[in-house]
Amino acid sequence: NNMIVEIIPCLQDNYSYLIIDKNNNACVIDPSEAKPVIDLVERKKINLKYILNTHHHYDHIGGNEELKKKYSSIVVGYKDDAERIPGINVLVENNQVWKSDNFEAKIIHIPGHTTGHISFHFFNEKLIFTGDTLFSLGCGKIFEGTYQEMFESLNKIKSLPADTKIYCGHEYTLQNSKFCIKHDPENTNLQNKMLEIAKKLEKAQPTIPSTLKDEIECNIFLRAKNVESFSKLRDLKDNF
Repeated sequence: NNMIVEIIPCLQDNYSYLIIDKNNNACVIDPSEAKPVIDLVERKKINLKYILNTHHHYDHIGGNEELKKKYSSIVVGYKDDAERIPGINVLVENNQVWKSDNFEAKIIHIPGHTTGHISFHFFNEKLIFTGDTLFSLGCGKIFEGTYQEMFESLNKIKSLPADTKIYCGHEYTLQNSKFCIKHDPENTNLQNKMLEIAKKLEKAQPTIPSTLKDEIECNIFLRAKNVESFSKLRDLKDNF
């Protein structure tokens, strides 16, 4: 299954993504803004059929309306967030497999950052779009949910195959790594990952995708044994 993922830097530090099949049909995930998406779509003559949103925050849906208008794309989002996802057409729910054309993704509801946050797990391609729930070496701030929900959401992702590629919403990896190493200084996997991150950033390359294996070995939030230690870390990170 020859899907290609294109990383589209948006705004200050957001990533939107295009997942493109062999017929040049594509989904855009979390279009922060329309212009960088349009530039790539036009340059590569891509047929932008779907807009997939992980959650309703503006920096994930800002391009929805313009892209939908220009390309007649179909907007896919979480059913309970229908009022908050602009231009929504297809309402999906937890554990549903959304399938259209060559695209097939399991919807995993991962609340915490927002109540209606979902991820799109393209299981055939072994990749997942985690929005602002799981970052490389971090996790999202808890705005609408609870610590318990966020901890459980991360554990849902953690249970996927270890070679799953993680595509998240922001380039926060360097700052996240500094927090991880402060609280986990002896972690040699993390030390090695930090060297890789530095190399990528030196060349102005994204640190994304990560792999679930790397995150389980290096991400302090995924290493938290229980909700108490997770909550303590999340509070410390808020003030880091």
